[in-house]
Amino acid sequence: MESIGQVVAQHRPVTEDKPIVLEEVRRWDEAVAGPDMPEKPRSATLHGGRLIATFTLAENEQLDYNADVAYHSVSTDGDDYRSFDEDVLQRLRDTTHKELECHVCYYLMLDPVTTFCGHTFCRKCLARVLDHSLYCPVCRRGLSIPPSLQTQPSNKRLGELLVSLCPELVAARAEAVELEERGAVGELDVPLFVCTLGFPSMPTFLHIFEPRYRLMIRRALENTGQFGILMYNRHSAPQGDLGVTQFMQYGTLLQILSVQMMPDGRSLIEARGVSRFKVKAHGQLDGYTVGTIERVEDVPLAEEERLEAEETSLPPAADNDAVGLLNRLPTRQLLILGVEFVSKMQANSAPWLHQRILDAYGGPPNDPALFPYWFASILPISDDEKYKLLETTSVRERLKTTAKWIRRIEAQRW
Repeated sequence: MESIGQVVAQHRPVTEDKPIVLEEVRRWDEAVAGPDMPEKPRSATLHGGRLIATFTLAENEQLDYNADVAYHSVSTDGDDYRSFDEDVLQRLRDTTHKELECHVCYYLMLDPVTTFCGHTFCRKCLARVLDHSLYCPVCRRGLSIPPSLQTQPSNKRLGELLVSLCPELVAARAEAVELEERGAVGELDVPLFVCTLGFPSMPTFLHIFEPRYRLMIRRALENTGQFGILMYNRHSAPQGDLGVTQFMQYGTLLQILSVQMMPDGRSLIEARGVSRFKVKAHGQLDGYTVGTIERVEDVPLAEEERLEAEETSLPPAADNDAVGLLNRLPTRQLLILGVEFVSKMQANSAPWLHQRILDAYGGPPNDPALFPYWFASILPISDDEKYKLLETTSVRERLKTTAKWIRRIEAQRW
C-alpha cells in the first residue's frame, strides 16, 4: 500500500481540474440488509479521475470493503479522464509488480498462499520449501500447516488482483510452471526413483521422505501418476551403453494407486507395476533422476512355444543334472512346481508367507507370466537374483529361474 500511496501522491498535484462523482453501488443482498444500513447510497465529488478518487475515498474510510463504485464525470468539456486513468494504471502496474514477486522464486506469484505469519508465496514454491523445513522462509517462524498444502486456501483477493493488473504475465507464468512441473529435461521425460525393485502387475509400497522424491511424487501425481523404479547398482557394474551408473539399467514403470500424506510431509505410496523398461538415457532434474526409457516386451507366443518344444524334446538328462532336468520340463510343469512349493512352505508356516504378506500381494497366480513376479516379490532372496527377471524376455526362462531358486532352497533345507 505504501508503493501505491506514493504513485497516488505523485499524481495528485495535477488532479485539481479532474472532478468526478463517485456513487456507492450496493449489492442486492446488502440492499435488503438491517437497519444499520444508510437509506441512500453514499456519494462524493472528488478530483483525480477514477483511480485517484477511489483511493482517496478509501483513504478517508468512506468506502466499504465490498462496495462497488459508479463514476460520473462533471468536467465542463465532457472529458472522462480515460487517458489520465490509463497512465495512472500503468504506473500502478509497474510499481506493484515488484511487490507481487514471490520471495522464493523471485517471479510473479502464481496461486498465492499466505502463511499465518503474514507472508505470501507461490503455492508450489511454499510446498518445496516445506519439503526441507517447516519454517517461514522470510521470518523463520514455525509453520503449523501440512507440507502438502492440500487444505491451505489460496489468497483469493491477491490472486484476483494479479489477474486484473497483469493478466498476460500471469498466463505466461502459469504456462512456464506447467512446463516445469512436467518433470522433463528435453527428451528425458520419465522420473526415475533409484531405490529398489518393482515388478509388473505387483504392488510396490514406498515410504517417501527425501525432499527431492517428495517433489518427484507431487509432479507425477499432477501428470500421469507414473514413475520408474530402479535398483541401486551396488557393484558399480557397467550398464550397457550407459556405462557405470548409480542404478541398474532395467526397471519397472509404476502407476500410483494411493497416497497417504503424513503431517510432516512424508507420504506412504502404494503403486502397481505397469511394464518393464530399459533406460536409454538419463539426467538430473531438481536432485532426482529422469530418463528416456524403452519398454521391454516378451518374445511372441510362437517363439515361446518353439523354445519349449526344442527343450522338451532333448534327450533325458542325468539324474544328478538338476539344471538339465529343469530345462526339459514343460512350461506348465515349471509353474506347477512353483505353486506346489509355495503350498508346501505355507503348510510349514514359512514366515515369508504370513497372512499379512498374502493380504498385500495375494495368493500365487496361476498365470505363468505373473507367477515369477509374484514369487520374487515375497521370496526373501537377494535382489541381484530377482533382478534377472527384469532382463529376461521369455516367460519360460523366468519360470526356469524361479525353479532354480526352489531347488536351491530345497537343497539347503535337506
